Amino acid sequence: MEKIQVRFTVNKEEVLLNVKPYETLLESLRERLHLTGTKEACGLGACGSCTVLLDGQPVRSCLVLTPEVEGAEITTIEGLKQGEKLDPVQEAFMAHGAVQCGFCTPGMVLTAKSLLNRSPKPTEEEVLKAMSSNICRCTGYTKIIEAVLTATET
Repeated sequence: MEKIQVRFTVNKEEVLLNVKPYETLLESLRERLHLTGTKEACGLGACGSCTVLLDGQPVRSCLVLTPEVEGAEITTIEGLKQGEKLDPVQEAFMAHGAVQCGFCTPGMVLTAKSLLNRSPKPTEEEVLKAMSSNICRCTGYTKIIEAVLTATET
């Protein structure tokens, strides 16, 4: 099968990949670009573990084909750090113990980051609604919600 050349930005760096037409963004990020912070869990878009920001909006990278991101800007969990300093959302998750096993954490953090970019002072109800599309099996969400609300204070 013929490959397609796709140019896009990942974590502020331009990349050019030759991909199969049906290659997912998740596969490209993990296998080609070695950005393994984006997790693969259900592979069906149901859990949110593979969430990345596509032009600032949270998307399930297992459902997005890489050829569809031509010219787009992708942010993965690795792209949130500013040098050696963690993003305030990452700091808040650490401070509140909202990481537990850590498997869902990258998707949760990126979903929270997108919410806070849109709404810097969200209500608890807005946080609950935004985070409801990401599944966590360990925390019970209380610490996650606290972390997101605390991140608004920085």
